[in-house]
Amino acid sequence: MHLAQLNVGRLIAPTDDPRIKSFMDNLDRVNGLGRRMPGFVWMMSGSGEPGRGSIDIAIGGDPRFVPNMSVWTDVESLERFVWGTIHKQFYERRAEWFEVLGEQHFVMWWIEEGHEPTLEEALERLEHRKTHGDTDHAFGWDWVAGINMHKTHACVS
Repeated sequence: MHLAQLNVGRLIAPTDDPRIKSFMDNLDRVNGLGRRMPGFVWMMSGSGEPGRGSIDIAIGGDPRFVPNMSVWTDVESLERFVWGTIHKQFYERRAEWFEVLGEQHFVMWWIEEGHEPTLEEALERLEHRKTHGDTDHAFGWDWVAGINMHKTHACVS
């Protein structure tokens, strides 16, 4: 089995707004690092245009409500990327670029090797986690036994 993850956010402004320029300018850098990490399998992409990542895939028709979805061989590989690389520095700055959603916006789940999850599938998993909490069907970091970087390296905010 491989691990899929979805993280959603709502940008504070349109993608061409100067307030999120530093985020947009670094999308390829951070996504490129993820693609080169041991354990990386797949990442959802949008238009394929440089500097856009999956930003062009709007959720619910809202161009500022955007997803990030990827697949990893195991949770340790994802954890190492999220909390043990430059990605963490951008995560720490998320309040500069994203609204506070006030609800769960991250979910992980196990998939068969070779499966590329759809956004609809991922959003269903996220909704399941919101409704039922962490289960084998949809879960967050604390649900997975044996990993700890998120506890020691996670941001306080």
